Amino acid sequence: MDDTDASDPSAAPDAWAVRRQVLGDDYVDARLAEVADDPVGADFQSYLTEMAWGVWARGGPLSLRDRSLLVLAMTAAMGRTDEFRIHATAAPNAGVTDEEIDELIFQITAYCEGPAGLSSRKVVKAIRAERDAGGASGS
Repeated sequence: MDDTDASDPSAAPDAWAVRRQVLGDDYVDARLAEVADDPVGADFQSYLTEMAWGVWARGGPLSLRDRSLLVLAMTAAMGRTDEFRIHATAAPNAGVTDEEIDELIFQITAYCEGPAGLSSRKVVKAIRAERDAGGASGS
């Protein structure tokens, strides 16, 4: 473990910038507030951002939209409903439309079977209901 401050993006500025762009400042700030008095939690947030969001920031032929759709498919396939919810809520920030998510759920169902598709659909319906009611979605 190092002495890197999790809220200091200097170690991986591109990763932190992409995380904030996709998930939003409010979400990232809330995660950092949760670990403000927890050095291990802060170190974990730093590691998570550098590792997971670093791949989003590396460039290459995949756009943020492409990466968002991939993460949605992978989290659904692995049954990671909490992470699916976070990324489905944030998907519009990466350029993903509701129609693309709807179509993606058909792909998820075809290749990952009914339970993954049903769970994904349930999450998406809840996110949209919250959004339409003007409430905050995500965690």
